[in-house]
Amino acid sequence: MTVTLAPVYPDMVTDMMHENNFTVLAMHGDIPGKEQDALTEEFRSYTKLYMTTSTTMGQSSSSLSPSPTGSTHHRSITRTSSSSSARSEILGFRYSKDEACFEFPDATTSFIDYTSEIPDDCLAVVFQFLGAGDRKRCSLVSKRWLLVEGQSRHRLAINAKSEVVPFIPSIFSRFDSVTKLSLRCDRRSVSIDDNGLILISLRCVNLTRLKLRGCREITDVGMAAFAKNCKGLKKFSCGSCMFGAKGMNALLDNSSSLEELSVKRLRGINDGVTAEPIGPGAAAMSLKTVCLKELYNGQFFGPLISGAKKLKTLKLLRCLGDWDSLLETIAVSENSLIEVHLERLQVSDIGLSALSNCSNLEILHIVKTPDCTNAGVISVASHCKYLRKLHIDGWKTNRIGNEALISIAKHSANLQELVLIGVNPSSISLEAIATKCQKLERLALCGSETIADTEISCIASKCVALKKLCIKGCPVSDEGIEAFAWGCPNLVKIKVKKCRNVTSEIGDWLRSKRGSLVVNLDVCAVEAEAVDASASDNGGQEDMEMTHVAVAHPHPLGTSNSVRGSIFKTRFGLFGTRGIVTSTFRRWSNGNTSSNSTS
Repeated sequence: MTVTLAPVYPDMVTDMMHENNFTVLAMHGDIPGKEQDALTEEFRSYTKLYMTTSTTMGQSSSSLSPSPTGSTHHRSITRTSSSSSARSEILGFRYSKDEACFEFPDATTSFIDYTSEIPDDCLAVVFQFLGAGDRKRCSLVSKRWLLVEGQSRHRLAINAKSEVVPFIPSIFSRFDSVTKLSLRCDRRSVSIDDNGLILISLRCVNLTRLKLRGCREITDVGMAAFAKNCKGLKKFSCGSCMFGAKGMNALLDNSSSLEELSVKRLRGINDGVTAEPIGPGAAAMSLKTVCLKELYNGQFFGPLISGAKKLKTLKLLRCLGDWDSLLETIAVSENSLIEVHLERLQVSDIGLSALSNCSNLEILHIVKTPDCTNAGVISVASHCKYLRKLHIDGWKTNRIGNEALISIAKHSANLQELVLIGVNPSSISLEAIATKCQKLERLALCGSETIADTEISCIASKCVALKKLCIKGCPVSDEGIEAFAWGCPNLVKIKVKKCRNVTSEIGDWLRSKRGSLVVNLDVCAVEAEAVDASASDNGGQEDMEMTHVAVAHPHPLGTSNSVRGSIFKTRFGLFGTRGIVTSTFRRWSNGNTSSNSTS
């Protein structure tokens, strides 16, 4: 007989059976594997023994043989294995104040697997709430669960080595509903080739997201075939791949629903002489986000960027070449740009002035663009009235300062988040921002030589709506931090890092004054190093994440294009030296979030 105790606690049953002179062994899922094996061996050595176990839904417990101690009457019971369709007897249980009663039905009575009554669609919904490990374990319960789990898995990540190609048909026979696929291969291995990608495209015709990382054996031929078979693609991301402009154009021509495109280190378009322009293609009608990272010839994406009329987010990060002309092209055409990130680019005030024509712009990141000055920021501030988030990393060049900040204060009444890194504002400009930007909720001041106690006290007294504040590498002392005991009534969190004159005592004192305020002081890390940060925006979440990078000392900047180009190459190297050090913020958020790799 196979006994399953679904609604009854095994420990309670064990105690009651001991009280009724039964010899019992108990085992449950929390017992380590070695102890379970020992109990199983002990169970096998008995001829008259009860064993109670707790099991997962759809599995049966171990078989047992009952007999009270000293009793001559017993029933012989056989061990059986079970699956989701197997049947077994039920152990009846009744309990009252006077007695505990156990009923053993006849051997012909069958146990109903109640999970068999759950429709496959409902079981699939349950699987959606499980993590990758739990889903794998559930697939081992029964053949039905294996089938449902495979058919309900929509997201899949594969180690895309060449050895996996022979198994592609069997993999996607089981996971035949995959819509989000990630193919990754490390640089020491040979990746899948065109044949593997074509096989995948034939099996996953409903694919909506594809991510390629390190798939260096995929060429334009494979990309063209994939694009023809998977025309419903909405998101495409590639990094460290070798296909070129022809493969990218084939994708854009066949993906009329493409909304997000991310390209990083695409080696196939490095030849500036023979490479053909990329885009616009059919994807230009639906494209909303374009992100280009670490490209030698990123300007070849110009036709795509300028032709995407619904483009809302544009991120240009660490790409070589002059980008002013492209930004001018974007500004001339009708656009819907809301978010623009410019990081370590050769862009000047000409490009920023062009962006000022994007009247709907809400988020702007200007990070390590040494040719941008007050004039360009003033142009953006005066024309982009809906600006909500502004990040400026001046790279300690002193080319963006008070004039730009005063203009921001004057025109950006909707500003909610401001990050200033390597900028040296005065108390006048900070007071203007604190006074006129009444919606400012998140403020970060890093690596400034002029932000001291006076400026911090001004912020404490004027920024009424401020909720989160970060100060790093500034000449601030305990006196300035004291101001937050009474100022900024809505302040939730303050973080002070690498400020030499701030002591741990002020942190304890501030916590005692404002018990609900989260105070994070890092008074030990006071290395004399340059400070840098970049923040990420996650939709509607109110958070900031900053990563700090060591930077070189600035050089005097010229105004001509030739001088500008040479300085740009000198300071950037290939893509700029990125020596990452300790971050200021891991995550500013109201709660912890987690994500699963499967859905």
